[in-house]
Amino acid sequence: MSPSRARAIGGVGASDPGVGAARPPALRIYLADDHPIVLAGVKALVTADAGLKVVGEAGDGRTALRQVTELKPDILILDISMPGLNGVQVAERLRLACPDCKVLILTVHEDRGYLRQLLDLGVAGYLLKRSAAEELIRAIEAIAAGGIYLDPAIAGMAVGMTASRPSDGASGAANLSQRELEVIKMTASGHSSKSMAAELGIAAKSVETYKARAMEKLCFRTRVELVRYAVSQGWLAG
Repeated sequence: MSPSRARAIGGVGASDPGVGAARPPALRIYLADDHPIVLAGVKALVTADAGLKVVGEAGDGRTALRQVTELKPDILILDISMPGLNGVQVAERLRLACPDCKVLILTVHEDRGYLRQLLDLGVAGYLLKRSAAEELIRAIEAIAAGGIYLDPAIAGMAVGMTASRPSDGASGAANLSQRELEVIKMTASGHSSKSMAAELGIAAKSVETYKARAMEKLCFRTRVELVRYAVSQGWLAG
């Protein structure tokens, strides 16, 4: 891959003349896809929005991981099938390397296996490439607002995952305290324990305690089960 395919493009740009502090900082977006045409198309969609700024791009997973760790963008738009490291491996490593960066998967893969695996890794969105022209900006906005975005074509798949389990969380949900419900809704929407603690005015350890109690009452062991339930309850965008 040539240097032009994987490069850091810089940080937040200067404000437009005459606007100054009146305009909030642009969301910093990093792009990772091994197909130049797709990468160019996604970049065009993102840069057409004045509230978004592309800060870097890469055509392979290793470069994406390194540069995202260095640049710390707000959102990484990540393909699954890439050389070096695939999107699943990049998402897994970024959990520790750049935990505040939200990951939006942009892929052709519609199978349940990838969706389950990536939701368990904590990605904030899963969008199909065939929907990108209509849905990409909406997905970015949902994720930036603290939600999870699932492509409408596969959202039902999330509801169907682990459907064979006897508990749908309905009985446990009735036993949740108000604080446990607040925490579990925010967890399903992709908030970190730190951000929940700040918003709710409680300690991060308390957030973890409420989360653990809620997951136990709902009989959920994984984030996939929680997201599936959240989708069925209408908690999530998309």
